[in-house]
This record gives sequence, structure tokens and C-alpha cells, in this order.
Amino acid sequence: MADQTIPSSVREDLEAERARLAAHIGELEPGSTGHPVDDNFADSGQVAAEQGENQALAAQLRNELDEVERALAKLDDGTYGTCETCGEPIASARLEAKPAARYCITHA
Repeated sequence: MADQTIPSSVREDLEAERARLAAHIGELEPGSTGHPVDDNFADSGQVAAEQGENQALAAQLRNELDEVERALAKLDDGTYGTCETCGEPIASARLEAKPAARYCITHA
């Protein structure tokens, strides 16, 4: 990250977010113990709708997890905080708000 100091808490925050996302994804996966199945509770349409919602949410969370993994890799290779489009530093305020940001505000 050119001309900017990366706070030491960034890696810790990203790793905590990675763990949180992975746990949440695990709860949403079919067969997880997070949501007990009661065959008498709902008809098959309701069950299918809930499973569809869970799958959509899990896909969104997997995308967020990919972004966090990418940010951690960028920390390792020294490119964290650099816009992937223009190569300019990403503003500290943007990184504080979204630690996994890949682009400066202009290219977001």
C-alpha cells in the first residue's frame, strides 16, 4: 500500500471476518445442524422456498468470503490497499469501512 501504513488490526479483522463468514455458510449448507428439519412443520413448498433463500444467501456469503481471502492474499504479497484498476492507493477511510475493498472509490 503505497505511502500508507496498514494498521496491524487489518489482518486480525479480515481473519475474524473469514471465520464468521465460513461459520455462517456452514449453517446454511444443506444437512447442517444449524436448522433442524421438522417434516410436519411446513409443506414442501415452504421448505423449498427456505432452502432456496438459504442457497442464495450462502452464495452471497461465499462471494464475500472470496473477497476477504483475496484481501488477505494481497496483504501477503504487499499489494493490499492498491486499486486493482488504476494502481493508486485506496483511501484509508474506504479501507476502514470495507477492509476487503479492491478498488478506489473512482473505480468501485
